[in-house]
Amino acid sequence: MSIYKTQIGREMSLKLYDAQLRKLEYSCKDVYVHTRFGRTHIIETGNLSGEPLLVFHGGNSTTAYNLLMYRFLLKDFHIYAVDIIGHPGKSDEVNLSPRNYDYGKWARDVITALGFDRIACFGTSFGGGVLAKLMCTAPEKVKKSVLIVPSGINNAFPISTVKMMIPLLKYKLTKNEKYIKKTALFMAINEEILDKDTLNMVKDSFDHVKTKIGMPSNVSEQLMQQCKAPTLIMAAEKDCLFPAEKVLPRAQRIIPNNTVHMLKGCGHMHMMPEREQKMIVDFLSVE
Repeated sequence: MSIYKTQIGREMSLKLYDAQLRKLEYSCKDVYVHTRFGRTHIIETGNLSGEPLLVFHGGNSTTAYNLLMYRFLLKDFHIYAVDIIGHPGKSDEVNLSPRNYDYGKWARDVITALGFDRIACFGTSFGGGVLAKLMCTAPEKVKKSVLIVPSGINNAFPISTVKMMIPLLKYKLTKNEKYIKKTALFMAINEEILDKDTLNMVKDSFDHVKTKIGMPSNVSEQLMQQCKAPTLIMAAEKDCLFPAEKVLPRAQRIIPNNTVHMLKGCGHMHMMPEREQKMIVDFLSVE
């Protein structure tokens, strides 16, 4: 079962992936590793003499887009940006359940296959949920972790996600791109967030990818208690999927070594403010 709607759609999606990767203006090396769930593709890039950092992207999105959004990491860190298995990109098209801990086991296999005993990790949205599952299944593999607007901590099912389906259906019927913008605005809040790269990624996802609605489910407090790695959790005040008012209190309660921070005025999709960029780099840089 392909994760793409058509073979042509798959080619279009990968074409956008490669085009967005080229925009980074950093050399990118393709790395493939084998896991118990299938072959996994990783982009090795950034500062190759920096501290290694394993990066997980958002759902129905790509590593290439994620690296563009968080390109401030490239200067300081030796990035291993992984294509989440079963999501758009170059990993095997194998669907894992978001309800159990398979994503955590898969991520552990990736770290082992890359040759690390443990590594610092960074995950956004769906990728934050994957990282949370990793922290529960293989806490010994995680040196530090940064979770940005993460799923898997305290997911909401707000009415706005239902509202979001209305412009999406209108887009599917009319192919009028103004409805893509309207759909994305539920997650972005402000129109200036919706730059060309973001709109291209959202359009590609709607046009070519079989959208995954299920997010990594909330992790068990008991399992998470075993992860003693320093963890920074940033959640957005106006996030319609994982609102800060739900995510941060539970993160403080269940993650032993936590630092929590609210992205004020931000929606689920955002441009990371400079002050927070510095917080992230400093957090990951301190020994």
